[in-house]
Amino acid sequence: MNPFATLHQGPDLLILPNAWDAGSARVIELAGAKAIATSSAAVAWAHGYPDGEALPFDILMNTVREIRRVVSVPITADIEAGYAGEDTVADNVEYLIDAGAAGINIEDGTGAPDLLRDKIKAIKAQHGDEIWINARTDVYLHNLASGEAAYEETVRRARLYSDAGADSIFVPFAGEDALLVRLVKAIDAPLNVIAMPGLPSAARLKEIGVRRLSAGTGVAKVSLNRTYELAQAFLADGGSEPLAVPSLIPNGLNAAMRRD
Repeated sequence: MNPFATLHQGPDLLILPNAWDAGSARVIELAGAKAIATSSAAVAWAHGYPDGEALPFDILMNTVREIRRVVSVPITADIEAGYAGEDTVADNVEYLIDAGAAGINIEDGTGAPDLLRDKIKAIKAQHGDEIWINARTDVYLHNLASGEAAYEETVRRARLYSDAGADSIFVPFAGEDALLVRLVKAIDAPLNVIAMPGLPSAARLKEIGVRRLSAGTGVAKVSLNRTYELAQAFLADGGSEPLAVPSLIPNGLNAAMRRD
């Protein structure tokens, strides 16, 4: 069985602090993560690109390969809309499988739901259970509808993608307790949500029946904001004290990167 699939079984909530390169992935694994998920935006920023498939696909593929080199847990790659149409998206997924991915996150964005449905069908037809597909619907993220219409459209898309072969459904920016209860009951697939202010606690998400919680860009944004803050302070007065903090990582960063 796909090693990533097993993490969606049973009662536990799968929590994924998304990584952006091999070093961040290694640190996240050491922190106790059961899998490594990339964030498309975070990977793009780490290489000096904006989010939105501006990152060359070969860099994304090589990032997955480098993460595979340093971690022992399963990897799921955020591939945005797949960097391809329905005719060639399965080939891109094959490259990612060869690089070490056990799962992918693929999204509809503001595009037609039928397009993502067809991409999911194509991927499953070529790869079957070899890859776990987390299908992201952006109704709430992009405010494509509001109120009850947003709920109904989200459920419609989720069922469309699940019927096409998606293994789990990702609904970013759906964060209200009552809404999540309804979504879990209406969607016959593991539900993935994203960290956001006001989101119920992990214990409550587990109780509701949510199966997966992603940090999204959160860890990367905090890290890059802190880098900016430290750089500003150092440029202002050259002070060394803020840079001389003890390592929280067991045995230090250099030792953490050694693989026996």
